[in-house]
Amino acid sequence: MRVERRLSAILAADVVGYSRMVANDEAGTLAALRAARADVLDPAVAEHGGRMFKTTGDGFLIEFSSAVDAMRCAMAIQNDMVVRADDLRLRIGVNVGDVVVEGDDILGDGVNIAARLESVAEPGGVAISGAVRENMLGRIEAHFRDGGWTELKNIDRPVQVWHWAPAEAAISLVADLPPLPDKPSIAVLPFDNMSGDPEQEYFADGVVESLTAALSRIRAFFVIARNSAFTYKGRSVNVRDIGRELGVAYVLEGSVQRAGSRVRITVQLIETAGGAHVWAEKYDGGLDDIFDLQDRITEQVAGALQPSIRLAEVERARRKRPQDMGAYDYTMRAIRHVWMLEKDESARALELLYKALEIDPDYPLALALAGWCHAQRSAYNWSSDKNASIAEARRLAERAAQSSEDDPLTLTVLGTIHTLAANDEGARLLLERAVALDPNSAWAWSRIGWLDAYAGRSDSAEANFRRALRLSPLDPLNFNSYAGIAAARMVGEDYAGAIDNFRRALQERPGAHWLRRALCVCLMGGGREAEARSMADELMHHQPDFTIARYLDAVPLLPHVKERYAGFLRALGLPEH
Repeated sequence: MRVERRLSAILAADVVGYSRMVANDEAGTLAALRAARADVLDPAVAEHGGRMFKTTGDGFLIEFSSAVDAMRCAMAIQNDMVVRADDLRLRIGVNVGDVVVEGDDILGDGVNIAARLESVAEPGGVAISGAVRENMLGRIEAHFRDGGWTELKNIDRPVQVWHWAPAEAAISLVADLPPLPDKPSIAVLPFDNMSGDPEQEYFADGVVESLTAALSRIRAFFVIARNSAFTYKGRSVNVRDIGRELGVAYVLEGSVQRAGSRVRITVQLIETAGGAHVWAEKYDGGLDDIFDLQDRITEQVAGALQPSIRLAEVERARRKRPQDMGAYDYTMRAIRHVWMLEKDESARALELLYKALEIDPDYPLALALAGWCHAQRSAYNWSSDKNASIAEARRLAERAAQSSEDDPLTLTVLGTIHTLAANDEGARLLLERAVALDPNSAWAWSRIGWLDAYAGRSDSAEANFRRALRLSPLDPLNFNSYAGIAAARMVGEDYAGAIDNFRRALQERPGAHWLRRALCVCLMGGGREAEARSMADELMHHQPDFTIARYLDAVPLLPHVKERYAGFLRALGLPEH
């Protein structure tokens, strides 16, 4: 069968910082992208005779009959995008070369190079190949900056790259993107499940969970928390964007294939600045030595990031393993539900964790997570018996500590339980021990923030919440850190600052109805009674069993602060008991 080939110019475009924007405001980002396509992309493509042959969520591939048309289209798009009111910015690559036609799709080197050029383009700018520039000479008047011969990912030869940007080139990534830390920094991205069975997705996630935890406990590294890294799951994002959005110099990506009792793990370590591969390796083994495989990967990553790292640091990162893989399987399935911080999800997590504990009653991770689920019941007023929930949480967490006394997660759970039980001193000892063992634990820093907020230490509370946000910039649980910042300001009677942060938290997690009880207090404290009464109506609609007594019993605040809050809530006519 004859293969149809032709010479085409290919324009590849994608949205800068798309994953971060979706994590912060999915509906708003998708609406802005639809509007940009209708107002800018589609008209420009039509005007310059292009054909959009593939879309990938935030990405577009467009074919033109000439490099001049492709470049004029790219310039028109970027000139229009720079004056838009929304935060959307595109990165565009243009190449001209031989392509293979398969129906409506186009394949081949011409397409691949365009896509790789897009990944090295500046935000709001265009990167073109030398072949495109040669085709444009004398036809388009524009200034191009020589980017030199560049190694592009999965392209077997260097490509001459040229850069162009609009005149209004004060285009940059969003200002609040985090800077690189002063130590080796890495994010472990979600691994691909190559098993052909969607039910094995949890297993691939479990490998990533374990690698992240092990690397996090190496003090010489800065490791992005699991929840932020998992916002990239199922998305096609270039590593330069990931490095900028998370503020890391390296990413670890890979795949897991599980077949019966055998498993294959493939990993590659990539430098985010230029997309260069540091190393890649394949590991084969049985399920009975899955943890040995994970330890070997950890050692190689550690050695690549900092050759002087001692094996003792890796050894210190190891935790007690379950005696049976079934316990591990159930625990990995539970993790996603544990961190949703929603009543039904937490109940589902407990079902899975109890199945794990039936198989291995002393598995520390399952015990600690089950303890945290019971603590959630107290913290968020899901249980009518706070004391019973706290007692069960403490029993499970202390059993976990007996099996693995120096596990940071277990110490954080115990610290949280002691915080909720108003044992300030014991909570602080446990939480400070947790961050000493794992300085990259965003959750532990956040829990120290809550401890400080409850105790009225507003400045140190906010500093700890900000540290948690830096360790996990895209975390779906960041609403909780913003709520913590709000709570710290609320205790300090900065009601305006508290309202702004509570509203941000509620915008990021509309289902966190417990935030409305604090907003009622802040709105009353800030003299905004009409808004407070409207918020009180919303609160009672979402939590009809709310009472002032249950709310104040759930939060370990100082007595005079509780009395102040109670006065505001009584003035709104909310039920006392």
